[in-house]
Amino acid sequence: MTAITLCDATLRDGSHPMAHRFTVEEVARVAGALDRAGVPVIEVSHGDGLGGSSFNYGFSGTDELDLISSASAAIARARLAVLLLPGIGVKEDLDAAAERGTSVARIATHCTEADIAIQHLHHARELGLTAVGFLMMAHMATPAALAEQARTMADAGAEVVYVTDSAGALLPDGAAERVLALREALAPEVAIGFHGHQNLALGVGNSLAAIAAGATWIDACTRGLGAGAGNTPTEALVAACARAGIETGVDVIEVADVAETVVAPLMPREQILDRDSLVLGYAGVYSSFLLHARRAEERFGVPAGEILIELGRRGAVGGQEDWIIDIAAELAAAHEEQEHA
Repeated sequence: MTAITLCDATLRDGSHPMAHRFTVEEVARVAGALDRAGVPVIEVSHGDGLGGSSFNYGFSGTDELDLISSASAAIARARLAVLLLPGIGVKEDLDAAAERGTSVARIATHCTEADIAIQHLHHARELGLTAVGFLMMAHMATPAALAEQARTMADAGAEVVYVTDSAGALLPDGAAERVLALREALAPEVAIGFHGHQNLALGVGNSLAAIAAGATWIDACTRGLGAGAGNTPTEALVAACARAGIETGVDVIEVADVAETVVAPLMPREQILDRDSLVLGYAGVYSSFLLHARRAEERFGVPAGEILIELGRRGAVGGQEDWIIDIAAELAAAHEEQEHA
């Protein structure tokens, strides 16, 4: 039987739709429930990773280190993970997270910039953490190019390297091709991971395709709580894996109960595949841009979907949230010119 390591990122990717307002009580409740359901890895941090609490990315309602401590105290079996984007977080953030109980460090870069993660992956290994490389916006690189970037991360000490579909733009064939390219390029002891979003409603399908191609670490979020249209729903993925003979170690009914009775009551709204989140996947735009684009729509009167399409046309990547305002202002000015022409 195929076995995978499931990482539930509800308390990290889910920070985006929660406007980074998780409380220590909520984190303890969710982490404890996921742990009891058998989830082996639980990720906790600001939506944009350690150090993400800022004007650009959104201030946290509660210090993320306190959230990490709360999760650590609530779990008995699961490993605690954090995300770090070099340039947003620094090595000292990893030190602090490790002191609070973290055992897995996921270091994320754009899919063509793996070299900026080298020192952070090295440092994670020095701290005794499981070092994981995260190649974001993976649809923007060919399988061969992504494999080269994965080698850089593996050479730096990554024990797992992820194909990260940050925009939810990949189709099953594309997900499988990238995972297969990494599997062929990396040593057998380096595991391959896949992180999916629901912007084209393919989170579960892409995850299953990735597993068939050799991925053994898979991300999901309970109730789909995550950026854009949400992430691969943990409870749906666990059930699908059970039907497919893929071992997750997670109890199907228990994790469905967590989704229904623990996570759903916390959500500001259900994750839905609406027009704007669909455009994210269609245009290949970073999922966390959605709320920023909607705020720009309110400010400039330009539809969020139009802003997202233009971001995709210009090849915007994670970390360029400030560009959303510039583009919205340009589009608003262009509309005004057309009206007075």
